[in-house]
Amino acid sequence: MAAVNPIARNLPVPRTTRQAQAAETRAALLTAARRVFGERGYLNTKITDITAAAGRSTGSFYEHFADKGQLLRALVGEMEAAADAHLAQHDHPADHDLTDRAQLRDHVAIAWTVMREHRPVTGAQFQSMIAADPGSGRAWQDLLDQTSTLREHLDHLREQGHRLPGDPQLIAAAIGAMLGLLGYAAPAQPADDDRIIDSLTDLLLHGLAGPLAGGAAG
Repeated sequence: MAAVNPIARNLPVPRTTRQAQAAETRAALLTAARRVFGERGYLNTKITDITAAAGRSTGSFYEHFADKGQLLRALVGEMEAAADAHLAQHDHPADHDLTDRAQLRDHVAIAWTVMREHRPVTGAQFQSMIAADPGSGRAWQDLLDQTSTLREHLDHLREQGHRLPGDPQLIAAAIGAMLGLLGYAAPAQPADDDRIIDSLTDLLLHGLAGPLAGGAAG
């Protein structure tokens, strides 16, 4: 006996099938957005550009996202999950000491690697932030949210008696802003990544722990 096709017979589609189709459409939209953001930039991308690249209708977009900003937040969520996965692969002490070069370099390397792997998303995130009305405070709040873990590590340092250059929240935001702009502007040349990571590590290390004994590193 031939199987009954619920679509052909105009019968209700089983819930599991609808859920699978919805998940497939959402994934297709995210993948397409990532690609189009990388090609055109966030600000130059329209929702119809994303749906066309995904091979989906414009209406299907609004079944999953209220607007382009909500879609970007979903992509940022995936990027943050990737950062957590990278972190889980490293020996990550409970008491982080960012004046220890190895621990600091691990943090810088993870942040840089994730930004490189998700370059269209970090670029879109940066463009979205700088396009916001400066008076809204959104850019500052986004920066604080993105650097909350770093701020906690700096709070730990201060509690241990380390003298920091300033307030942990401000220092964390400044570090995040530097990494974000550099990641957005630097050419995508993986061969330079280790050099960039080491340079950033030493720049931050000397700012937090003071210069190396005997003068600056060569």
